[in-house]
Amino acid sequence: MITVVTGASGFLGGVLVRDLLARGHRVRAADIRRGPSLEGLGVEFVTVDVLNSASLQPALDGADVVYHLAAMISVTGDPTGRVRSVNVDGVRNVAETALAVGVGRLVHCSSVHAYDLETTEPLIDETSARATRPGLPAYDRSKAAGEAALQEVVKRGLDAVVVNPTGVIGPYDFAPSRMGHVFLALAQSRLPALVNGGFDWVDVRDVASALMTAEQRGRSGESYLLPGHHVSLPDLSSVAQDVTGVPGPTITLPIGLARLATPLTNVIGRRTASPLWFTTESLHALRFSPPVSGGKAAAALGHHPRPFDETVHDIYRWFTDEGMLSGV
Repeated sequence: MITVVTGASGFLGGVLVRDLLARGHRVRAADIRRGPSLEGLGVEFVTVDVLNSASLQPALDGADVVYHLAAMISVTGDPTGRVRSVNVDGVRNVAETALAVGVGRLVHCSSVHAYDLETTEPLIDETSARATRPGLPAYDRSKAAGEAALQEVVKRGLDAVVVNPTGVIGPYDFAPSRMGHVFLALAQSRLPALVNGGFDWVDVRDVASALMTAEQRGRSGESYLLPGHHVSLPDLSSVAQDVTGVPGPTITLPIGLARLATPLTNVIGRRTASPLWFTTESLHALRFSPPVSGGKAAAALGHHPRPFDETVHDIYRWFTDEGMLSGV
């Protein structure tokens, strides 16, 4: 059995590849470049660009299952158009190629951001409105449009299922991710202030597990939200302090006050790719973050997220073991 993972070099990709290998799968890791998350793993690596359909055909040929994880995350808008290209055209290209070469099942990893976070009060579930309104963040709209593109191919016969994790955190964060940088900054006293907002955070290992179960038990054409725990940034900082012993920032800004600085932080974020600056899009997520229903995924996929403090403890243990952090 050949299992293809697009975006295999990413944070979630590296964890999923490890889990698939542990279960005895023959894994073909597909990405635009091979990253450190795949170092030392016994996988077949193929270079692909999801915007180039010609590169996808040999990567997917002969595959029984495809996990499509390749995406472009952005909290600084879409100034070049690449966010939409990767997250919409890339999904369409992978789906079209999977259908053409006869892939048995495609599991598409989307995001909770595919939903309209502003209008889903008091609870997001799989029936909630998608992020299609023009004023919503570019990333959110791209994830909703990517799902719509996939569903068009499903109507033509592709067997595909969608999972929608919330904010993914956890160990094996080689890059590290934006939130990985935040956890490191907290442990190194480099984060000057917090914002009084929060989000739902889910462990990367729980997402990988749910992806594999969705491949086996998910219903074609359906979506499954994968929440973890809704935690405010001040509470997240407090848990990090409990693990590391390093006091967190003493300043917590109201979101309204933080928004006044976004004209400057948007520019800085685009120029430096800094993970620690709050942007219009990141503040939107922290401001509009209603509870997320995990009932469907719990019943169908057995998704039961581990405790938040366990995830934070494992993040810091992994960073320390990898030499990315000392004294914790």
